Amino acid sequence: MSEFDKIVDKKVLSYHSVAGGDINKAYQVKTEQDMYFIKMNTISNLDMFIQEKKGIEAIAACHVIGTPHILQMGTTYQHAYLLMDYIERGKPIASYWDVFAQELACMHSSFVGDQFGFSSDNYIGSTPQSNPFCGSWVTFFKEYRLRPMLVRNEENLSRSDRQRIIHIMEHLDELLIEPEHPSLVHGDLWSGNVMTGPDGKAWLIDPACYYGDAEVDLAMTELFGGFPPSFYTSYRQYGCLRAGYEKRKYVYNLYHLLNHLYLFGYGYYGSVIHCIEKIEGSW
Repeated sequence: MSEFDKIVDKKVLSYHSVAGGDINKAYQVKTEQDMYFIKMNTISNLDMFIQEKKGIEAIAACHVIGTPHILQMGTTYQHAYLLMDYIERGKPIASYWDVFAQELACMHSSFVGDQFGFSSDNYIGSTPQSNPFCGSWVTFFKEYRLRPMLVRNEENLSRSDRQRIIHIMEHLDELLIEPEHPSLVHGDLWSGNVMTGPDGKAWLIDPACYYGDAEVDLAMTELFGGFPPSFYTSYRQYGCLRAGYEKRKYVYNLYHLLNHLYLFGYGYYGSVIHCIEKIEGSW
């Protein structure tokens, strides 16, 4: 019996590797009755799958946007795994981007309480992400987003680079504003984490969820290529973006660029410095 047979508890007819990001291995697994999607990593990384499951369940609980159905997670003698139904990609509906914008705005508008943070710590990529509850968004973003990334990148940044980021953090209350309410955010919303579901609409995968400012998700969508202009036009209609977003987005994306510098190295250094320059130019 193969490792896949044990995970699905059925005889596996075939399996093959599929795209699963930079961190996990992923497989499409076929049995006589069903098709599955399995993500695998080392046993020591089981918590990554535990937190991914919590994020997907939080998004699903909003009942406004599609997510994969998680069947189970656990470990074999070789790997940690996350077992999901395999999602057949559909043909995008004509109003794909408008509907996605509307559904994302509805998710961002769902009531999640008055605290920023999340029920547990999780991961942005493979990097640990702390989510203690906090009454101030500016404080949360400074202490639990930017500061940990600055520490992690001590060897990747010069002393003057670090001082520029520290200066940004010291004046963060001049750059960011407190949102009217916390929003459930996907947390890692780039195009690679959006797929077309069988209903022809956008589904969200691989979240790094927490309760934050909805603008962090929109900023992230612009970081690696962006979505079509119609998406942003539609999203703005729902009032989740406020005046000054075009300046704040660089602060939010500094977090992700620092994470990429930490994970993938010097190739992202120029992007970090460019982002810092944009923030400094907004004062």
